[in-house]
Amino acid sequence: MGSLFLSFRSFGVVGPLRQPRISFRCKIMSSSMQIRMAGCNSDNSRGSLIVLEGLDRSGKTSQSHRLVSHLKDKGVSVELWRFPDRTTAVGQMISAYLANESELDDRAIHLLFSANRWEKRSLMESKLRSGISLIVDRYSYSGVAFSSAKGLDLEWCKAPEVGLVAPDLVIYLDISAEKASERGGYGAERYEQLEFQKKVAETYHTLYDDSWKIIDGCLPVEAVEEQLRELALGTVLSCQKGKPLSKLWSVK
Repeated sequence: MGSLFLSFRSFGVVGPLRQPRISFRCKIMSSSMQIRMAGCNSDNSRGSLIVLEGLDRSGKTSQSHRLVSHLKDKGVSVELWRFPDRTTAVGQMISAYLANESELDDRAIHLLFSANRWEKRSLMESKLRSGISLIVDRYSYSGVAFSSAKGLDLEWCKAPEVGLVAPDLVIYLDISAEKASERGGYGAERYEQLEFQKKVAETYHTLYDDSWKIIDGCLPVEAVEEQLRELALGTVLSCQKGKPLSKLWSVK
């Protein structure tokens, strides 16, 4: 575990908490007070876009719900989103494919996943500008990682995503494909196959950038939760102070 921590340090790994528990809680309380003050004082205040990524069964969905509940308790206006959004017409086509109820060309399903994000782009930006933070369970990185793992060209996979709203923070829950496969419900959907998930993990590693933080997904649920809270509160505060929105993978 020590070697894993060191290997990811350059990508912003969040390691084990070193401070006494009371110090961590004081930091969270301080962040909460700053958030309320920043929201009142900045004309450019906006919501934050925080994305959770990781392999299937890495704990993203459970932790997303926990994080949203915590932020609401702290007075943050926040919503939980998830991609694919299976409530739309495009999302229903994706859902049928994932449940092995239909077959589609790899390029076709990739473009459907992308379209599913684009059909929510305008609403996403509107909510962020109105001060609502969004915790998103999977985003463009999943689409690229999974399609690239099938053998599609990485840059081709990224191209349809260019111009979407860029996350303020991406949190990757790091867990091996073997460990994920031991968790309940594994194998229920098309992509939950051990060898394929190993390839997905390799592709994820090529997508890391400065917005990413890595958390060891094998830590106890409570430890992962605490690290998520600290990262999220800091990001919410930054956005409330007027951090501008940016576009995903656009040329700077």
